Amino acid sequence: MQLAAAQLAAHLQKGLRPLYTLHGDEPLLVQEAADAIRAAARAQGYTERSVHSVAGAHFDWSEVLAAGGSLSLFAERQIVEIRIPSGKPGKDGSAALQQLAESSRGNDSTLTLVVLPRLDKATRTGAWFGALEGAGVTVQIDPVERQALPPWIAQRLARQGQRVAAGEEGQRTLQFFADRVEGNLLAAHQEIQKLGLLHPEGELGFDQVEAAVLNVARYDVFKLSEAVLAGQAVRVQRMLDGLRAEGEAEVLVHYTLAEDIRALKRVKDAVAGGRPLPMALREQRVWGPRERLFERVLPRLSPALLRELLQAAHQVDGIVKGLKQPDWPADGWQALHRLALQLCRACRVSG
Repeated sequence: MQLAAAQLAAHLQKGLRPLYTLHGDEPLLVQEAADAIRAAARAQGYTERSVHSVAGAHFDWSEVLAAGGSLSLFAERQIVEIRIPSGKPGKDGSAALQQLAESSRGNDSTLTLVVLPRLDKATRTGAWFGALEGAGVTVQIDPVERQALPPWIAQRLARQGQRVAAGEEGQRTLQFFADRVEGNLLAAHQEIQKLGLLHPEGELGFDQVEAAVLNVARYDVFKLSEAVLAGQAVRVQRMLDGLRAEGEAEVLVHYTLAEDIRALKRVKDAVAGGRPLPMALREQRVWGPRERLFERVLPRLSPALLRELLQAAHQVDGIVKGLKQPDWPADGWQALHRLALQLCRACRVSG
């Protein structure tokens, strides 16, 4: 049985299943989902808990299987928690998880909780994950994307009796907050809690949020790619500054930008050669959010502009490797800013 994270609370109010599997890469949301399951279990008499962290190929799965089949002298019910940080249980683990899934059916004395990172499609279609899903409840924990962050912050503020002003002023406050914590949901949670300690319930002004919320945003090159293709120039500059401050390698940032340009040109050439756009995108391994962005941008990007962008990417490749290029900044990060904004402007104009 599959559940969305937002459905978990309502599900737990109706009763517990003996087996739960959480998978996702957002630590705060995974932790909150696990806490909710544990709290519901404690309320129903699951008073003992054992935790098993699977590390390395030589992990002893017999301990997990034994824990699931035994009870403490002092506890009527128990929680057996299995954490697999790598998401790869191995051959022995796969067999053990299938055995645990089978033994959980109808078992009201042991609640098994399996915690995993984000899983790819191939893993989710594997035998061990299929067994967990078939015998219990699986919950996929998705990250909070940038566009969903302001309402997420507002919802969390409301939980502690706080809110921002109505209308444009409140939206400005939430956008400022989101800019400061993007990519770091745990820090966002901490900053929200800080506001609860600093200020009473009620409305928060922009000045109060600005004074309290630290700049704890974290960025990655994949989100940078999406921001560039979406034509979000201000956000792109902020992300590049953040990546530089975090010590990201110039060559990796350049590779990301250059690969987008190369992929845009290859798809454009394939479509010009008679390939349907969906097929051309699949062949270039463009999917998800990037697929939608490519579909929006490509029709109005001319072959001449793409050749110009490709030449610019080639010049910046030399700069980040220590070479000088005529009419370009000598500093690698300055050159990356110029290349990113050049691509960003092209994508914005075509939007």
